[in-house]
Amino acid sequence: MSFVRLILRNVAVRRLRSALTAVVVAIGVLTVVTLGIVLSSIRTSALAVLQTGRADFTVSQKGVADVLNSNIDASDVAGIRRLPGVADNAGALIATTRLNRENPIFLQVGLRPEDFGAFGVTLVAGQAYAEDSPHDVLLGWRAARNPGLHVGDAFDLAGDHQRVVGIFSTGQALGDAGMMLPLSTFQAAERQPGEVTLVFVRAAPGVDVQALRTTLERNNPQLVTVRTASDFGRADRSLQLIEAAAKGTTLLAVLIGAVIVLSTTLMTYLERLREFGVLSAIGWSRLRVLTLVLAEAGVVGLVGAAVGVGLSFIVTLLLQRTPDLVGVLQVHYTTDVFWRALITALGTVTLGALYPAVRAARLSPLEALRHE
Repeated sequence: MSFVRLILRNVAVRRLRSALTAVVVAIGVLTVVTLGIVLSSIRTSALAVLQTGRADFTVSQKGVADVLNSNIDASDVAGIRRLPGVADNAGALIATTRLNRENPIFLQVGLRPEDFGAFGVTLVAGQAYAEDSPHDVLLGWRAARNPGLHVGDAFDLAGDHQRVVGIFSTGQALGDAGMMLPLSTFQAAERQPGEVTLVFVRAAPGVDVQALRTTLERNNPQLVTVRTASDFGRADRSLQLIEAAAKGTTLLAVLIGAVIVLSTTLMTYLERLREFGVLSAIGWSRLRVLTLVLAEAGVVGLVGAAVGVGLSFIVTLLLQRTPDLVGVLQVHYTTDVFWRALITALGTVTLGALYPAVRAARLSPLEALRHE
C-alpha cells in the first residue's frame, strides 16, 4: 500500500471522528472567510465614496469615526486651493439616505456647478443646475436607469420634490447611483453652512503628488489625505476597529479549533499506540511517522476548508439580501478568500495535531507494548 493510500485509508477508517474534526475546521473557516469578505466589501464601498470623481487624492478630517462625519470648513477648502502645486479642488458635502427598499444607501452630493471639472463629473444628458436653483438636481446614470427617469422628470426624495435637469457620470459605481444638488441648498438642508465633507484635489501637471500630500497635511494638521485603500484607515477609525476585530476573531477561531483538534487527535493517538509501535519496529523513521499523522490531519483540514468556503458563500449571499445591507455589501470573491481558508484550516489542524504527532514519532516499540 502506498503512503498516500495509507493516509486516506486511516482518515476513512475513522470517518466519524474525521467528520467531526472537519466540521470544527469548517466552522473556523466559515467565520474567518465571511468576516474577510464582509470587511473587504465594506472597505470597497467606503473607499468608493472617497474615490468618487477623478481627483489625484481626497482630503478628509483626521480621526473621524466615519468618513461621512468629516467636517471641513470653507476656509480650509480655500487654503488648499492656494497651495502651490494644486491645479484645482472641489469641496463636496456628502450624505446618504434611504431611497427605497432596493436602495437603502442612496448617495447625495452637494457640489457647486463650477467644481464639476475637479470632481470629475461628465454630463451625459441635460444641463448642469444653477447654484441658486434649490429644486434642480442631477441624477447619476445608474440612479436614473432603474426607475426610468429622464431629463425634465420629477424626482421625489423623502417628500421633497425635485426636478431632474441632467444625467451625469463619474466613472464610479457608487457615485453614478446617487444624485447631485447645489452645495448651498444641501448645506442648508443638512444644517451645515460653510462646511463640506470631503475635498477632492487635482495636482498640477508634473507635480509630485506625494510631496503635495505631505505639504498639505503639514500645513493642516486637522486634515488627512487619502489616495489608496491602504490610506483609508487614516481617515476612518471605524474601519481600523473592524479590521482589528477581524484579526482577533481569526486568531480566536484558529486557537479554539486547534484545541478541539488536539483533543480528538490525542484520543486517536492513544487508540493507535500499537500501530505506531509496529511502524517503528519495522523501520519507519520518526520523520515518516510524524509526516503520517500531520498528513492525515491535513486531509481533514482540506475537507473542512472546502466545506467552510462553501458555507461562507451561502452565508454571504444571505447577508447580501438582508434589508440593512442591500447596496452596501457587494460581495467579491478573490483568490485571497481561498488562501485565507487554506491557511486557517491548515493552521488549525497543524497546531492541533503537532503534539500528538511528535509523541507518535518518538514512541518506541517497547513503550507501545507496555501500554497494551
